Order: sequence, then structure tokens, then C-alpha cells
Amino acid sequence: MNKPLSAMPHPARVVAFSGSAKRPSRTRILVEALGAELGRLRRIDLTVYDLIDAGPGLGATQRDELSAPAARLIEAIEGADALIVGTPVYQGGYAGLFKHVFDFVDPARMAGMPVAITATGGGLRHALVVEHSLRPLFGFFAAHVAPTSVYAGSDDMADGQILDPTVAARVGSAAAELAALIDVARPVDVAVLNAR
Repeated sequence: MNKPLSAMPHPARVVAFSGSAKRPSRTRILVEALGAELGRLRRIDLTVYDLIDAGPGLGATQRDELSAPAARLIEAIEGADALIVGTPVYQGGYAGLFKHVFDFVDPARMAGMPVAITATGGGLRHALVVEHSLRPLFGFFAAHVAPTSVYAGSDDMADGQILDPTVAARVGSAAAELAALIDVARPVDVAVLNAR
């Protein structure tokens, strides 16, 4: 019989992945804030990655051609108990290299994984990227996505802090939902998913 992750002897392994090509970035601040809030709600082992941690080897077209740093990033995502993802919004969509990372991820390793989705952009016109791009992406993977997504525009953050109270409240809601998803997560029978 499978036990909830909260009953496991180790803290939940949570990977927070910022799809920004630079560090520091508003996207990293947002995923770190969600990770910190999650850590206040339950025991976790949080590791934060930026896109640049993959190095230039991410440009490979086949998984077996990835450089060691890029392969480590993919393996960390696949081995997580839960995932927090964030992407900057470019031209009305998620970052191309952010998507390229998930092109290498084995869908069977993402099935049933609790995920919180976030994005940052220049203004409100980009806010729907989390619902119209990120949610369908992780729906494809059959991940369990937290109902509350978080978007922060350039005016919502400054000096490494979230200033907007609505964004901060959404971070809290997403963290609470992710904690609940981790508590009830069960391994998914991949054969059942493939039979759909």
C-alpha cells in the first residue's frame, strides 16, 4: 500500500525551476517565494535551479547528447516529489528554452507529480500565459497542477521582494495547494495512462 509523501521518513524533494536565462531574475524570486512559503507549511528539501544551470549543452536535440549539467537538471526534475516552475513571458508565451527542458523530460516520470505554475512578465497582458500555456503543458504530462497559478508583472516586485499583496496572497494559496497535493500524491500507474 502506498503512503502519502507526508508519511515518508524524508522531507518531500521539491525542485523549483526558473526558466529565466539570467540570474538574478524576477522569475527566480517568484519560484523561491513559493518554495519558502511551502517550506513554512511542511517539511521539504528544496533545490532551486535556473535555466543557466543547464549550461550551453541544453542546445542538444537528443537526450543522450545533453551535457552533464543539462542532464542533471532533467534528472532532478524527474526525481522530484513536487515541482515549482516559473517562466518569463516572451512574445506572449513561455520561454523557448524553458519548453526545451521539458521536451527532454520523460512523461512517465511527471505523471501524478504535484506542480505549481508561475510566470513573470512586463504587464497584465501576459498574465494568461500561466493558464493558456503552462497549465496545458503540465496537463499533457498528467501532472497534478495546483489550482492557483501565480503571475507577477514588473510593478509587482522590487529589490527581490513581492510588493503586490494580491500576488503575495496567490503565492500563499498556491503553496497551500501544493502542500495538500504532496500529502495525497500517489504513484501513478503509467500503464493505465498509456491505455487512455
